[in-house]
Amino acid sequence: MITASIRSCFRTSRTLRALFLGAAVSCSGSACAQAPALNAAELLWLGDRIFENECNSRPECLTAWNAGEEFPSLGIGHFIWYRAGQQEPFAETFPELVAFMQARGVQAPAWIVDNGVEQPWPDRDAFLAAATGPELTELRAWLAQHTDLQTAFIISRFDRALDRVLASAPGDEREGITAKFHAVAAAEPPYGLYALIDYVHFKGEGTKDSERYGGQGWGLLQVLQDMPAESATPLQDFVVTARAVLARRVELAPAERNERRWLDGWHARLQTYLPLAQ
Repeated sequence: MITASIRSCFRTSRTLRALFLGAAVSCSGSACAQAPALNAAELLWLGDRIFENECNSRPECLTAWNAGEEFPSLGIGHFIWYRAGQQEPFAETFPELVAFMQARGVQAPAWIVDNGVEQPWPDRDAFLAAATGPELTELRAWLAQHTDLQTAFIISRFDRALDRVLASAPGDEREGITAKFHAVAAAEPPYGLYALIDYVHFKGEGTKDSERYGGQGWGLLQVLQDMPAESATPLQDFVVTARAVLARRVELAPAERNERRWLDGWHARLQTYLPLAQ
């Protein structure tokens, strides 16, 4: 159960975000250079959409360990946190978030820093047993208080996405990928930019060799590669192509992962990229 103090932190953070989120976000790289600017209200909306996508905007879901996964997921963006020495195919992001916030003067709970920002629970059962204990209660309150910087962190990671995608793409595809990226970013503001930012956060850039099944990735690179070269409806084509890319991932995934159970939820998330779905 979430305490009243945590809910109060969350409400306070939501109130303050509209005032200073614009100043907290720095987005000046290739991914943002030709994209429409997001104002403070749109940045607030973006963070809310991501939190809703990850766990229906429930404060208790700020600290979660999903069944079938080998790691906890934390914050509005369900940032992944591994144990020391743990090897998984997906990018770990919670330690990066902690460093991002510390660089902006926000210190993490002492027990996290004192442990070297290493995940302390050996398995999901131990994590769930500690759900109402002092450490996870403190962590939820800290995350609820700083949702603004979590949104800023997500956007800062997106800011580097296009450069990384292009570095991994064949040379003769880079011009076309860039054109499709900017077509989506400019589509139906702020939805096009939201689609790109959320997809990178949701399924990655598609540049890591470890994020492949049968040699096929499922990130932003693969979606942009598979999109039509010319489109009058780039945002709609992005959604349709992403659905196909994720369906391919499910078909190629190891049977024991049973990824088909997640496909309907993934498709529902993609639909939020379209204004008519709201």
